Amino acid sequence: MHEWYKIDNVDQIDSPALVVYPENVAHNIELTKQIAGDIDKLRPHVKTNKMAEVCTMMLQSGIKKFKCATIAEAEMLGIVNAPDVLLAYQPVGPKVSRLLNLIKAYPNTRFSCLVDNMENATFISELCKRENIVLNVFIDLNVGMDRTGISPEKALHLVKQIIPLENIRIVGIHAYDGHIHNENVEQRQKASDISFALANNIFQETEPLFSYPLALVMGGTPTFPMHANRHNVECSPGTFVFWDWGYKNMLADLPYQYAALVISRVISVIDKHHICIDLGHKSVAAENPLPRVHFLNAPDAKPIGQSEEHLVLEVADSSLFKTGDVLYGVPVHICPTVALYEKAFIIEDHKMTTQWNVVARNRYIKY
Repeated sequence: MHEWYKIDNVDQIDSPALVVYPENVAHNIELTKQIAGDIDKLRPHVKTNKMAEVCTMMLQSGIKKFKCATIAEAEMLGIVNAPDVLLAYQPVGPKVSRLLNLIKAYPNTRFSCLVDNMENATFISELCKRENIVLNVFIDLNVGMDRTGISPEKALHLVKQIIPLENIRIVGIHAYDGHIHNENVEQRQKASDISFALANNIFQETEPLFSYPLALVMGGTPTFPMHANRHNVECSPGTFVFWDWGYKNMLADLPYQYAALVISRVISVIDKHHICIDLGHKSVAAENPLPRVHFLNAPDAKPIGQSEEHLVLEVADSSLFKTGDVLYGVPVHICPTVALYEKAFIIEDHKMTTQWNVVARNRYIKY
């Protein structure tokens, strides 16, 4: 019996390589829909997968709203005719014009973005006026991430300042609580309750100022199950679609399956207890300390040194390995790992069947 991840024709894939298992992707999408309860509550973030085919799978499952972090990711979603796309990033400088170009190029997609200050909101509005565009925006609220967003006590004032701008239309509040990573579900619930309270207070103060309903977008993968139980909240998990070692071991309550791995090969047997494989910094996300990857078919192999194209592993007995042996690795952090590859090899029924471009790893597609 094959292990689920083994690839029969792996000799056709040069390493290091990114491999994706669509059956597991589909499982993770369906599980997310079940956890959310109401599909309209979902606005998944595509920064993890960066592939048009994966986004199409979500569209075909009934998901219509998406979140992204780059213009290229937004364009990818426009290309696949995603109905509703939030650029969860405040565009500045040339990014504003690029976003407006997307709005003109992909009329079937409703684009929006974040703002967190009046100066940039005014700049965006002026560019929109030149292009005869009214841009939908979400007020970006800082609920503890301390990265972007206006502080809650200043948010209502910003809303009132922006309302008179003719070419900007406030459609909601965005509050990312990515600082919440509690392994304990109860603690994670309490922390998410705090971030929700901050956001909901602003939401309740803001919505009466408008003649149309606003949206409240909250959470990433760790907190979306908590926010999914709240009224009128859109949830934005991202990593769920591929899963990784970090979240698997941090979020034991979420039974997602690994759907993307990196494969590598032994390139040298160093001595009795050390081997070297072709999985360097350029092939797996390197922002975390070692180990940055764990191997499904060599679970006791311990990464002890890494450089650009090499990873040295300490093993109990190197005689069990020979040059050319394939190792199947689960990255600690899959999101930036995906961005290191221009294509993914697709594995179906233990065979590599085709390739998908990681199109949104590029900074530019067309616009």
